[in-house]
Amino acid sequence: MALAAGVRLVQKVSSTRLFARVAPHVIPALDRGVHRLTRGKVLLSARMLPGVILTSTGARSGLPRRTPLACMPEAEAAGRSWILVGSNFGRTGHPAWTHNLLAHPEATVSWKGHDIPVTAVLLAGEERAAAWRAVLAFWPPYAAYQSRVEREIRLFRLTRR
Repeated sequence: MALAAGVRLVQKVSSTRLFARVAPHVIPALDRGVHRLTRGKVLLSARMLPGVILTSTGARSGLPRRTPLACMPEAEAAGRSWILVGSNFGRTGHPAWTHNLLAHPEATVSWKGHDIPVTAVLLAGEERAAAWRAVLAFWPPYAAYQSRVEREIRLFRLTRR
């Protein structure tokens, strides 16, 4: 019961505009540091929401870019897949990592201490609609993020290569 109350509190806080202003500057830096110190075994933000470290290729630079991200794991017959939500904490533009995946869909995720090669697909149409419903059931604050922006939040499915 206390855990459920804690999750609801975090969901409420993470839906606020103040969180959207502060979190992008604090959470990724903490996640990267803890992830490095624990050799890929721990992400602080994953204590509330599952997370990966996405290593993608920069759309313009061509350099590797490491980004800690919340994810929604999916189980599939052929292995594991993940849904990544390009919410950018409800801020105006698409996050840079989404541009990277559009330009270079082959990437790697660090998941529970394992580096896994993946291919990213931008979801559209009914496939996106179904994934969006699942994402909202999984983490309701995404609805608040979508309500604050005019763009459609990008959803990617990452599958093992």
